[in-house]
Amino acid sequence: MTGLIFSGGPILSMDADDSRPEAIGIEGDRIVAVGALSDVRRAVPDAPLHDLDGRTLIPAFIDPHGHFPDSAIVSLLRADLSARSGCRNLADVFARLAAKAAETPQGNWVMGAALDECQLAERRLPTRDELDAVSTDHPIWVIHSSGHCGVANSRALARQGIAEDSADPEGGRYLRDGAGRLTGGIEGLSAMGEMGDTHFLLDDASFARCFAAARSEYLAQGVTLAQNSWTAQPLLDLFQGIAAQGDPGIDLILLPVAEIEPAFSQTGSGRDWPNGAIALGPRKLLTDGSFLMRTAFLTAPYLGSDDLGLAYLARDTLFSEVRKLHRLGFQIHCHCNGDAASDMFLDAVAGAQKHHPRDDHRHTIIHGQVMRRDQVRRCADLGVTISFFPAHIWYWGDLHHDEILGPDRAQDISPTGWAEAEGLRFTIHNDASVTPTRPLQLIQTTVTRRTQSGRVLGPDQCLSPLSALRAHTIDAAWQVFREAERGSLEPGKLADLAILDDNPLTRPETIDTIKVSETWRHGRQVYARNTKRVGEPA
Repeated sequence: MTGLIFSGGPILSMDADDSRPEAIGIEGDRIVAVGALSDVRRAVPDAPLHDLDGRTLIPAFIDPHGHFPDSAIVSLLRADLSARSGCRNLADVFARLAAKAAETPQGNWVMGAALDECQLAERRLPTRDELDAVSTDHPIWVIHSSGHCGVANSRALARQGIAEDSADPEGGRYLRDGAGRLTGGIEGLSAMGEMGDTHFLLDDASFARCFAAARSEYLAQGVTLAQNSWTAQPLLDLFQGIAAQGDPGIDLILLPVAEIEPAFSQTGSGRDWPNGAIALGPRKLLTDGSFLMRTAFLTAPYLGSDDLGLAYLARDTLFSEVRKLHRLGFQIHCHCNGDAASDMFLDAVAGAQKHHPRDDHRHTIIHGQVMRRDQVRRCADLGVTISFFPAHIWYWGDLHHDEILGPDRAQDISPTGWAEAEGLRFTIHNDASVTPTRPLQLIQTTVTRRTQSGRVLGPDQCLSPLSALRAHTIDAAWQVFREAERGSLEPGKLADLAILDDNPLTRPETIDTIKVSETWRHGRQVYARNTKRVGEPA
């Protein structure tokens, strides 16, 4: 089948005029006609009609920031310790780890993942001694859902060369009790070392298995372009192995870590990286940690403390890295959770622009959870864009309000309303596997800003359903320089489509209950919920 017409329900084009065409026509992997059904029929003669039957057609969702295929790595290879999987207390955590140890050869790693102590009855992480009680025959490493910290047992600490007298590395901490003894807690990527890497314990076969599972998950959610937003060299090698096998079935943007440049692009595998479905994108920097661990870097202390969090990079180091990447012509995505981290990055961009002016660089702050309005305005002045993390409002908004930031600052986390008012183009993301890739739930939270207790944080920061949809489609394409080929339903663009069973614009309070009916990638149906795929034999 080379041609097909979609009509029979609302079509939300996400073009510059937010037009609502009656039909679209596709041929091969491209959209070729958009408009009245009669005009589209003339443009694609003899093409069959794919009746929407009242359902809503939109451009496929684009993941503006995430870590594909982490969700499948957690579910298939690790002990899944998330509340979503049923872990409600430490006894559940230890039982999951013990079961994993029982099926793991002695001396091999046992790894738990996606643990969020805020969802446990005890409201704390396990300790080294408690993990030793699970097993001393295995090194055990439990990584937090944020990816910014974890807990190791004694054998894992020894395996990694972390001793009682080990000094804290720059940007990281080895936690100790009142007597100065290691508790097993480790904070910061520099301290976690290889245990914090996505590729830890992966090989080609296990990675391919996880890739396929994550692909199925994303396509079922209407996502056809995903990201791996912290891609070290070993992970780049794994993705290159997938790319060498042909079309991977989903499009990906990889964000190489900044430290491997310029060698990666000038003399390494990045120099000849194929421009295919798995493509290289911005380079990635990390300035601070996570709110859940109080390591996001703030200008005002966390509630009830004098703690300002933790800068992962010294200011001079950050400035040097930004100048390097900016001068080389790369787009930069920089993780900045706290406003002090955002200040550092914006200062660094301003300095880089002064010495090496560039038009339309689209450097991006990732998360920007407590950005002040003056910072949002400064982003607009500097040409910096933001990818916000509104999923935090649903998952941890009450914690922000009651324990982390307090009721005043919590109102303006993920300040999408300010960004829209300042005319700043931005996106919204889930940061999978920190929160699962669920675009419609994310859009719902961005529209209502409702927490799990029903509290609304910052009503003036709420977006309209249309603005939130654009932030996950055409604006997400624009943020990574892909707006010419995807993100809206316009002639010449890739035929990447999602069909929803209802219209998000007409039910703003219940968008999260809408389901994806079908997903189309490059003009081919790649997901159909409870229906036979187009082109399948009867």
